[in-house]
Amino acid sequence: MAEAVATVRQRLRPQRQETRHQIIAGLSFGLWSGLLGVKDEDLWRDCLHRALPLSNGKRKQVAVAVERVRRFRNRLSHHDSAINVDIPFEVRHVLELASYIDDAAAQWLKRCSRVLAVYAERPVTADDTVVVPAKNAWSLYESCRAYVCQAGRGFRPGQRLAFYADREVKREVPAVLHRRDNVEWTDVSASKLRSSTDRFDRKIAAVIDASSAVWADGRYQVFLLTGPGHPDHRQLSRSLPHEGSGRGTAFVQQQRYVSLHSLETATSTADL
Repeated sequence: MAEAVATVRQRLRPQRQETRHQIIAGLSFGLWSGLLGVKDEDLWRDCLHRALPLSNGKRKQVAVAVERVRRFRNRLSHHDSAINVDIPFEVRHVLELASYIDDAAAQWLKRCSRVLAVYAERPVTADDTVVVPAKNAWSLYESCRAYVCQAGRGFRPGQRLAFYADREVKREVPAVLHRRDNVEWTDVSASKLRSSTDRFDRKIAAVIDASSAVWADGRYQVFLLTGPGHPDHRQLSRSLPHEGSGRGTAFVQQQRYVSLHSLETATSTADL
């Protein structure tokens, strides 16, 4: 830290800009992210938590949030493709991190940003549905209308999920109502969410309760989904069988993107 500050000051001094604000602005995002590691737990407890007074006070929560924003920022600054990035989801994380510091600042950023207006003008992709492997996920969806996966797992922008289990794509193609990453999967967290006035918080609490036998204590990503009867829900005329057999021939291993139209017109996975 001291070495990084000294380097920035040395660069600013000839320009007569060696002020506190310029020094802070000159430090890399990675430096701040690095200060939130496990080895700096004492630093967090002693003083660093005061920089983010509206967080829950846990270093790990803030570290995950900062690291996600850092990766998103680096992707953009390095001119990597953002075509398959869920921009609204990532922007929400930026605003959430800002709100840990100051709610007014987060609202100011939201008012000033044109990101979502520009995003709304993007070319629309036909692949609006992600098919996920669902050996355990299908039963959870049937009972809770939700999908749970690893925290930080990336997805393209999409409106729907479909489930591949029992060597077929299931008939139900729910719409995504809400997506939340880095959810603490504990009884304590479920209790707090259960008492919230936010309906999504309460729904996530119910998912934690229902899935505790499958998902151990940790942090996970949650999709809350529609069920039959919801106006945005879709149901295929039949499940789509997968004809392949043998190890490694499953229709989807991690996730796969298709269009709702192709699901609705296919007779098997061979048509997708």
